[in-house]
Amino acid sequence: MRLLLVEDDPILGKQLQTSLQRAGYATDLATDGIEAEIQGKLEPYDLAILDLGLPKRNGLEILTHWRNAQINTPVIILTARGGWQDKVAGFNTGADDYVSKPFQIEELLARISAVLKRSMLNQASELHAAQFKLNEQTQTVIFGDGTQHNLTNVEFRLLRYFMLHPGHILSKSVLTEHVYEYDADKDSNVIEVYVNRLRQKIGSHLIQTRRGQGYVFGVSS
Repeated sequence: MRLLLVEDDPILGKQLQTSLQRAGYATDLATDGIEAEIQGKLEPYDLAILDLGLPKRNGLEILTHWRNAQINTPVIILTARGGWQDKVAGFNTGADDYVSKPFQIEELLARISAVLKRSMLNQASELHAAQFKLNEQTQTVIFGDGTQHNLTNVEFRLLRYFMLHPGHILSKSVLTEHVYEYDADKDSNVIEVYVNRLRQKIGSHLIQTRRGQGYVFGVSS
């Protein structure tokens, strides 16, 4: 999944970006409100983490502009402001959740996971397929007989995106946009390599190739 992190504190921003990347999220960092608003309009993010107190344009104004432009990316408000008025204003503007500083990264990760699952209409506490489940904390695939396979960071991102969109035709370009960060070398042909690696770990029948279209996860031939 690809996230937009909007945080003007250079130390906290880099720390959060690193933690989110380690958790398996492709994460772009924006440090001011104008940059953030533009990126949120141009790039297909799965979720945005938005600080309210930003230079050049505040978070509520950015969120208002996104929603007015019919950009429905899920948003978690991240701010040091603890007043209930800011929480209410955020929710009324279209925020999906709210985290107050200071916080533990585990809390933010739990809220990100919950918001993403709600946005994908998936209420399960874990991601499950017919024969296995995906442990998001350890980035492993666990089968019913107890067999486990560790995933690389990209494999984990790719499989999670497949599992959140079962039955959907997903093109290489769509997968590339949601698996890699903004400044990464986005070679869509590399997706084939990672799809083949996943097939070796979970079973080739679970990821079908639709020629000229892309891939479909979890639908039998």
